Amino acid sequence: MHRPLATAGLVAALVVALCAACGGSESSSSTTQATTTTSTGGSGTGTGISVGLVTDVGGLNDRSFNFLANQGLQRAESQLGVRGRVLSSKSGGDYVPNLSTLAQQHYDLVIGVGFPMAKAMEQVANRFPDVRFAIIDSSQAAMKTKPQNVRGLLFEEQEAGYLVGYLAGLLERQQAGAKQTISSVGGQKIPPVDRYLAGYRAGALKADPGITVLNAYSQDFVDQAKCKELALDQIARGSDTVFAAARQCGLGALAAAGEKNAWGIGVDADRSYLGPHILTSAVKKVDAAVFQTIQQAQAGGFTGGEDAVFDLASGGVGIGKVSARVPADIVQRVTALEDQIAAGTVTDIPTTLP
Repeated sequence: MHRPLATAGLVAALVVALCAACGGSESSSSTTQATTTTSTGGSGTGTGISVGLVTDVGGLNDRSFNFLANQGLQRAESQLGVRGRVLSSKSGGDYVPNLSTLAQQHYDLVIGVGFPMAKAMEQVANRFPDVRFAIIDSSQAAMKTKPQNVRGLLFEEQEAGYLVGYLAGLLERQQAGAKQTISSVGGQKIPPVDRYLAGYRAGALKADPGITVLNAYSQDFVDQAKCKELALDQIARGSDTVFAAARQCGLGALAAAGEKNAWGIGVDADRSYLGPHILTSAVKKVDAAVFQTIQQAQAGGFTGGEDAVFDLASGGVGIGKVSARVPADIVQRVTALEDQIAAGTVTDIPTTLP
């Protein structure tokens, strides 16, 4: 179901142009603390708050969540004068030490990247009730103790999934007489992944009620070989399009699509740079969400004990660049559907798989 935004002023914040720079200071973390670089933003005002970012095991070069979250932090450094620090996690065992390190050093805001960090953040937030925390892709309301100093940053992934599924379904429907089959590879069966997959399946069925949608989980967000193996199996079973909702692991599924002359659909970031086999991407604006959260914290408007929800209407999710090989009339139909979802006239997009 379409959920409204949980924070005021989100639309204006999200439509500001995204920072295109990559990089930043990634640090190496062991089991306790990490050595990082603290940088001052380009404004040079000296009045910016201090913000710490803890990556998950994918690292800053995952071209997905961590990469995008760091872009949001870098933009805040440049535009708001924020003092940022990044701690990279090499394993799940680093989450509590890394979050604790930043809390002990009195960072004004500590941001964790990804659903797998939820339990660690809940534990650390309860130990440091005076520190403000935010976590990407996990709900504060779903935490057992519901710490009032944590804000969940959630996304309507099903809306983006619905759009790319609808596009894939329209292309399949053009293949008269052919077996109409597409597929998806999920990283793990967790709520944000299943919202993508549920939307993808529903969008494809909306475009082509007779379509078959295969699905499999790699149980991994990093190992590209696992996702590639699943995608190759799906293509061998007739899939013409593979949606890779598995972050860094999903790059392997997209590579399989390229090798077998199938379409690939990226996730989170726009994957069109990978080559002509990329049909489009289901985009999640993690960078914009991080920047807006930092902006609110610096302005004194950060509120814990709640979830902020980013949707298509606010620019929090969407569809990436569509291949130039897609007929113009199909692109127009997808654009029309996008407008309908943003306007709230399409409200029955599922968030779970049947």
